[in-house]
Amino acid sequence: MNDMMKVRYPFPRNAVSLMRRVYKHGIPEVRKEFARWREQANLIPDAELRYQALDSLGNKQFHCDGGSVYAVANMAQFHNLLPLIVAFQTICDYADNLSDRPQCTNVEDFRLLHQALLDAIVPGVEPKNYYEFNSESEVGYMSTLVKACQGYISELPDYDIVYPYLRDLVELYCGLQTYKHIAPELRQPTLMEWWSEHKHRTPQLYWHEFAAATGSTLGIFMMFLAASGLPGMNDAAAKQAHAAYFPNVCCLHIMLDYVIDQEEDQHSGDLNFCDYYDPSIKVIDRIEKIVDWARADVQQLPGASFHLMIVEGLVALYLTDPKVKTQREVRAISKRLLRKGPPMRAFFIINSQVIRKYL
Repeated sequence: MNDMMKVRYPFPRNAVSLMRRVYKHGIPEVRKEFARWREQANLIPDAELRYQALDSLGNKQFHCDGGSVYAVANMAQFHNLLPLIVAFQTICDYADNLSDRPQCTNVEDFRLLHQALLDAIVPGVEPKNYYEFNSESEVGYMSTLVKACQGYISELPDYDIVYPYLRDLVELYCGLQTYKHIAPELRQPTLMEWWSEHKHRTPQLYWHEFAAATGSTLGIFMMFLAASGLPGMNDAAAKQAHAAYFPNVCCLHIMLDYVIDQEEDQHSGDLNFCDYYDPSIKVIDRIEKIVDWARADVQQLPGASFHLMIVEGLVALYLTDPKVKTQREVRAISKRLLRKGPPMRAFFIINSQVIRKYL
């Protein structure tokens, strides 16, 4: 165990402490931030864009509720981390809503919309017209989100150290969002060609698992936390944090989401990366391996217990989702993983049920 492991981190000491912070500070502040952004969205003059902005705020708040765990991990910077995570995730969700519409069909549309995320992480960069390639326009909402991110980022003490690793994750996220929304017949070959440029980084993952990993914002939120003044932060520590989250923790996050959405996506015709496994490969075996890889990766980090809580929380949250009950194969995955988990996972199973019932 290296010297950094002996340093006291501001992270919650255990799962009870973590969730106490989330309930007391994280979720209430997410609600306040959403109310503020809802007011901004209501000012969008274009009816379609206003609808999409409000829809993303109305239906995807749970993304920010989950992201708040990274804000409460360092309460000294909570006032910057929480609104930063909400603003950044709101750009992600709004851009995703816009990209899902049938009138958006070309790569330039998707790339320019997601350029907002790259601009958001560089303080001082002027927001662009992110709707240049279509006939829509709105003044204020997206650019205000971008500038809000820039402002909070400028207050993070170690941002310059973390920035190269953060940018890598944001670029990968934007790449996936650009390519996964193109015409279905072009999607798989384009994503596979993109993966071929990066597969040396993730030799243990199939192409669609790599794509899933790039679609998670957890690594991005971890980079925000890493920039918030943690003890001993330097280039080596930032690189270690990046490597601990990408690809395996990020892959676990999104593959679990796809696992529980299989039936829903089949009915709607939406992309689901579980569909791309070879028939000889059992999804349950791959998910179990990715869980093990993710646990092993985060155990190398200083303050490892906090990151292990993230992994166990992900497994518990997704595999207790009501969607699991209606899908035989998914029920089998859920039973196998939840039965084998450590006591911490049992706590998060109960906690997940409480969240769904009362929040």
